[in-house]
Amino acid sequence: MKVPRKLAETVLEKLKTSEKGIVIYGARQVGKTTLVNQIVKDLNLKTLVINGDQSRYIDVLSSRDLGKLRELVAGYEMLFVDEAQRIPEIGINLKIIRDEIPQLKLVVTGSSSLDLASKISEPLTGRVWTYRLYPVAVLELKKLFNDFELGTQMEERLIYGSYPEIFSTEGSVQKKEYLQVLSDAYLYKDLLELGGLRNTAKIRDLLKLLAFQIGSEVSLSELASTLEMSKETVDRYIDFLEKSYIVFRLSGLNRNLRKEVGKMDKIFFYDLGVRNILIDNLKPLKDRNDVGQLWENFLIVERMKKLAYGGEFPAIYFWRTYTGAELDYIEESGGKMSGFEFKYSKKIVRAPKSWSENYPSSSFEVVDRDNWLEFVK
Repeated sequence: MKVPRKLAETVLEKLKTSEKGIVIYGARQVGKTTLVNQIVKDLNLKTLVINGDQSRYIDVLSSRDLGKLRELVAGYEMLFVDEAQRIPEIGINLKIIRDEIPQLKLVVTGSSSLDLASKISEPLTGRVWTYRLYPVAVLELKKLFNDFELGTQMEERLIYGSYPEIFSTEGSVQKKEYLQVLSDAYLYKDLLELGGLRNTAKIRDLLKLLAFQIGSEVSLSELASTLEMSKETVDRYIDFLEKSYIVFRLSGLNRNLRKEVGKMDKIFFYDLGVRNILIDNLKPLKDRNDVGQLWENFLIVERMKKLAYGGEFPAIYFWRTYTGAELDYIEESGGKMSGFEFKYSKKIVRAPKSWSENYPSSSFEVVDRDNWLEFVK
């Protein structure tokens, strides 16, 4: 099944109206190459497509030689460099192309910000638009399905996640096999090759511990003790996992009120299929004891997709006090705070008294199975 990607509209418009290049980050297998190939088709420009694994191009794109670069792109209207992080000195060479051949449209993709961001951020400052492609978003599916259909598919998203290929994979056995291959063959590749990490077992053990703790505050000291690693090493590994778009941290809101807890982060997964395969649990929701955790992770990441694709970037947090009051998710933008509580089961929930007292101008909303689509699409 082909899912129309929301980011395609934005990138296509930028390529038509701006002289800047485009950089698209995203985890492996989220559909970056497919997205750009569709854009190439829609633009109908003569395009040179280069994959960072193709050795015959690496010398030229690492050369800093304007003559060689001109010769490479001669006769083309657009250059598409896929998996650009594999090419040494790609940033400075793209800068040369951008400055000296400004009529050439440029699109670059990378499956990890571990290496690519450091290579291109400074040389291409002010010369590119930068975007992130996520696994398929509910707001993208709304072009194919109505609200009723999206509701019936929600359990699939909580269990098998939203990587593009999962939508065209039939049967639970085949879906499990796909997620296993995705986990083993792709997700660790950048960590091991670019992050300089060699201990696959420790990375997998860390990911399993994080997978069991979604929705809870994570203690780096406890993780370090369990893994028999230093706290600094655990923090560094988590940083690499973030830059490979496997997990993300959510910090606690702390405005120095004595009762607010804000020292530890929560860590969530960008895709629940990846999370669930790590703990080998693809059971239906009726047979699980982690539905509340799945629901929280799902809503937060789908909200992040919606905001990012809409060009909105509020500060986001969770909130908890030492007395036990808490909210699952906070957005702060333009001096206004909005608090949300996520409930898979339908319950009447009121805003915590301490939230209303300390942040009287803030809003509060419960997101449950009746109104979740309004929150994410």
